[in-house]
Amino acid sequence: MQFPFLKRFFSKDESSLKKIEAVLGYSFKDRKLLSRALSHRSSMSGGIANERLEYLGDAVLGLVVSEFLFKRFPDYDEGNLTKIKAALVNETMLSKIAGTFGLGQFVFLSAEEEKSGGRLKPSIVADALEAVIGAIYLDGGLRPSSEFVKKFILDDYEILIKDESMINYKGELLERMQAAGRGIPRYEVVEEIGPDHTKTFVISVSVDGSRLGVGKGMSKKEAEQRAAKMALDSLKKLVNSGRDA
Repeated sequence: MQFPFLKRFFSKDESSLKKIEAVLGYSFKDRKLLSRALSHRSSMSGGIANERLEYLGDAVLGLVVSEFLFKRFPDYDEGNLTKIKAALVNETMLSKIAGTFGLGQFVFLSAEEEKSGGRLKPSIVADALEAVIGAIYLDGGLRPSSEFVKKFILDDYEILIKDESMINYKGELLERMQAAGRGIPRYEVVEEIGPDHTKTFVISVSVDGSRLGVGKGMSKKEAEQRAAKMALDSLKKLVNSGRDA
């Protein structure tokens, strides 16, 4: 969903925040919480950015999702529940969900960060989503924050976890290597490209000293996921060719 009007209001005035509330579907009693939740550290000069609210929101999100999965899958063991939860609350997933309602366009950034494409960076957008959840929790309690998580994440959880881009490739690679008795995959930063505010990471993954894959991403997590995917693809090709993986 696109919101072409968003670029017209990046200020933190009351009118702008009301418009943001309309997209979120929640009206704050204390809009300072919303303003803080949307304040990336690049936009602050001595003030408090959204890291603390992100920390709280991560905990609230984890609780709500865990309770939902616990009730939804009464026959699943801890391992299966953990795998589904990881697919729902990882950075890639959260940034994609936030993108469906244009949250990145609301985040308060410095001019430099905005020019570098900060509104599209998965880490910034995902952190802002968690911070918003934390802000809703402080403002209204567990019920409205749970309803927010349900509306934007849990209502479509089946579709979301089937999305290939949301697969936890690192987890899959780890399980496969351990099952084969080949040890734990090791991730290493091969190269960092560009300035700090718009850096691209190149990361390799190796097992028993053998490099299996390389990935690029705007965050280390994204690059690791792509390296793990390449490794899994390579292993599948070996299996299909009849060689021992």
